[in-house]
Amino acid sequence: MTRNRSTGLLRSPGDPQQPAFLELFFDLAFVFALTQLSHGLIEDLSWNGAFQTLVLLLAVWWVWSLTATIIDRLNPQRSAVQLLVIATMVGSLVMAVAVPDAFGDTGLIFAGAYVAIQVGRGVTLLVILRDDELRRAAVRILVWSLVSAAPWIIGAVAEDAMRGALWALAVAVDYTAGLLRYPRPGLGPSPEWQGTVAGEHLAERYRQVFIIALGEDILVTGLALSSRGFAADRTMAFLVSIATTVLVWRIYLHRAGASLAEAIAAAPAPRRLARSALMAHLLMVAGIMVTAVGDELLVAHPFGHTQPSSIAVILGGPALFVLGRATFEYAVFGRVSRDRPIGLLVLAALAPATLLGPPLLAALASTAVLAGIAVTDAVRDWERQPAPPRR
Repeated sequence: MTRNRSTGLLRSPGDPQQPAFLELFFDLAFVFALTQLSHGLIEDLSWNGAFQTLVLLLAVWWVWSLTATIIDRLNPQRSAVQLLVIATMVGSLVMAVAVPDAFGDTGLIFAGAYVAIQVGRGVTLLVILRDDELRRAAVRILVWSLVSAAPWIIGAVAEDAMRGALWALAVAVDYTAGLLRYPRPGLGPSPEWQGTVAGEHLAERYRQVFIIALGEDILVTGLALSSRGFAADRTMAFLVSIATTVLVWRIYLHRAGASLAEAIAAAPAPRRLARSALMAHLLMVAGIMVTAVGDELLVAHPFGHTQPSSIAVILGGPALFVLGRATFEYAVFGRVSRDRPIGLLVLAALAPATLLGPPLLAALASTAVLAGIAVTDAVRDWERQPAPPRR
């Protein structure tokens, strides 16, 4: 039997599942991109600014997630794979640099870098996976990348609302194709990427991207205090923000965050669970990014006049995280703890009342809700054994 020339590029069951140093190096570009996105939202805290930030976040996230998924199947110790990841990192940095004015003068740079990453990755996979069954999946990825490339590039030369509409369409194409496993007319979804899943590797990558988001929150909050000085009110706002960050970390880690690798290993459809966990992490990362925006506004004006937009990010960020965390818990255990939806309802109910007080009051309220969820988790663990992941 002839040895497949790309077999050595694939991850073997006996290979270490811990993320390679190369992948952590790649994550540095994502750190920068998140910081750019949160700063852009702070500069334009409006519905239009939120929409634009969402479109850019979805593009950045798709680059990271597809890279993590592909490296889950490939051997990161091989030179060809390393060059692919490094090239993706460089393109991601270009995207991040272009983020602040992506809906302005640097739109073509952002879209061009994104398309170059997606199409270039597909072409590279076609070359390095030659004679391998996964080459068919690479063809599908490349075809769908070319389909979405058109609205990305056309949108980059359009202006205002038309650019937003075309880029939203491009994002929808990318996500729909990925979630449907890159279907081909008459042949259905791709079966090639449904093989073995390195559950420990993917679980650790998801935890790492979550920690990256928390690090971006701490960075934004710390810089806000550093640039304005240690006044008593700002220091109090900083401490409340850090308490929120700690609670978010604690709630994430509880059960589902620590059990993902085991759940993937036990799942009858491991890649379906991995995709569900990936989208849940998107919601949580978006929530942390919005929380970082609220933290910067809070530190800047803890007792200032409260705007509806300030309440939207101060309460909305934690709410978005709790929603993502509930989705994550359902993916792992097949159920959702009651404190998650209760917390969401309380945050929504608090919004009108917090408009009457300073931003610090809204921040204390959201921190109290997160503390209640964390305490409920601890009490539940004290009363009974943690439930195993669903099978």
